[in-house]
Amino acid sequence: MADTGVQGGEALLFLTDEQLRRGIEAMFFAYRGFTADPDKILEQMSYGRAHHRAMHFINRQPGLTVTTLLSVLGVTKQSLNRVLRTLIEDGLVESRVGRKDKRERHLFLTAKGADLERELSEAQRGRMRAAYRAAGPQAVAGFRQVLEAMMDPEMRRHFATMRDGA
Repeated sequence: MADTGVQGGEALLFLTDEQLRRGIEAMFFAYRGFTADPDKILEQMSYGRAHHRAMHFINRQPGLTVTTLLSVLGVTKQSLNRVLRTLIEDGLVESRVGRKDKRERHLFLTAKGADLERELSEAQRGRMRAAYRAAGPQAVAGFRQVLEAMMDPEMRRHFATMRDGA
């Protein structure tokens, strides 16, 4: 593990601005690597990251409502409608009217959509798996704690629902 210039858990409470900047930069570069492989696949289909994010969460929670997906993604209704329209027209997502509330639309990946989602996410899972193995179990637990602590409370609730319910 790289030397961060701090010793022990208590020192983490007193990170310098430079150490925080390095953490921010590490997140930027890690995210760039994390999205690189899916971006290449998406580009060939004229899709963007919003398509991948929508498919990811629909895959994680089949039957997810459009309203819930809006909340999870934090995008405008207009933006999500553009993404969903494309995914539905291309046969990747199916929208079904709610059984209890006819105003609701429930989203499901089609077999074709599940295949694409699997392809997009496999490279990311491979990258995460390799990083987790290299870092070790304590680092993985700490990393997850840091990520959860950075989430807004509403996103933390969505994350807990995905983790516990899907």
